[in-house]
Amino acid sequence: MSAYLPDTSDCEAALARARGYPYPIPNRSYHWRDSGTHEFDPRVTEGRTPVLAVGSNQSPEQITRKFGHVEGAEIPVQRCRLEGFDVVYSAHIAGYGSVPAMLQAAPGTTVTLFVNWLDEAQLTAMHETELRSGNYHYGRLDDVALVLEGGETLTSVHGYISRRGHIRHGDDGAALAKVAAENRQRPALDTAQMLAHVHERITTDHGLDDFILHLIEDTDFRRSVIAELSTDSVAFASAYEIVEG
Repeated sequence: MSAYLPDTSDCEAALARARGYPYPIPNRSYHWRDSGTHEFDPRVTEGRTPVLAVGSNQSPEQITRKFGHVEGAEIPVQRCRLEGFDVVYSAHIAGYGSVPAMLQAAPGTTVTLFVNWLDEAQLTAMHETELRSGNYHYGRLDDVALVLEGGETLTSVHGYISRRGHIRHGDDGAALAKVAAENRQRPALDTAQMLAHVHERITTDHGLDDFILHLIEDTDFRRSVIAELSTDSVAFASAYEIVEG
């Protein structure tokens, strides 16, 4: 069993992880090192690629899952504000049972996110976790208004753009309640509520806990759920250049 995926022999832990996405997100920039957070130092970003984090890649807990086994790894993680976008639920299910996040155009909204400053090896490793299932492109957004904590502005940033589009909820979609935004136009749900929505849409044959565990344990079932969610999903609605994936 990969350290990145839950062991469903501990059902409570697996369910907590599925529902807990996107995991605790700090309210300031930080430097991830030795599986912990330290004071952010902008000098360490030199020579690294700024990659927008919209879901669990904002959280030290998830970064530790992905990079905690790499000796000496350190990642500057810088808080930012991005105009004209929000974070919604992508029309797919992660291998650990969560409904992951995606960036989506949202005129008039300003969302608070983070930038992961990745070196070349870390970017390759992040691609492995984000691109291998075919749910995202790695792309570049240009002509954006992204203000980093500290005041610097970026007009271009890389990120993982959902290939699936977002889950339709009501007339449009639902934003992630745990991701802060100003002037949000869509309703906001936490991941537990979104999983309940997906369960209601897909089946009444099993209770919600059993449904989530089935998503984790049965790849074919999870793919069938993704296929259903994709039938009326809403595509990413902003221009970007595909770099990989």
